[in-house]
Amino acid sequence: QVQLVESGGGLVPAGGSLRLSCTGSGRTFSSSAMGWFRQAPGKEREFVGCITWSGASTYFSDSVKGRFTISRDNAKNTVYLQMNSLKPEDTAVYYCAARANFGLSSRVSDYDYWGQGTQVTVSS
Repeated sequence: QVQLVESGGGLVPAGGSLRLSCTGSGRTFSSSAMGWFRQAPGKEREFVGCITWSGASTYFSDSVKGRFTISRDNAKNTVYLQMNSLKPEDTAVYYCAARANFGLSSRVSDYDYWGQGTQVTVSS
C-alpha cells in the first residue's frame, strides 16, 4: 500500500516555473515507478511523465518534453516534477501515481495508487 500527497501547485504566469512534489508513505515507495498525470476541466486524464524506481530513466509526453523534468529522492520518499516555460495549456490538476514493482508506463490503468491532485494554473 502506498499513500501519495502532492504539493506545490499554484498560479504562475506564462513562461514561469513551478516544482511539484509528491511524498509517499509505505514500504514499497522506493521500489515503485512513479508517474505524473494531469487533467484539465472537461478532458480526460493525460500522461505527463514518469520515472523508474531508481531514477535512472524518465519518459515524457511530447507536449512537455524539453520543458518538464522528473526526479526522485527515495530517502525522502519524494518525487518531483519541475515545470519550466509553462504555457496556459498546462493548466490542470496534476496527479502523481505509483506503479508497484514495474517500469515506465504512460497508461493511467497501469498505476496502482494515486494522490489527490494539486491545481496548477498558468495565466496568459
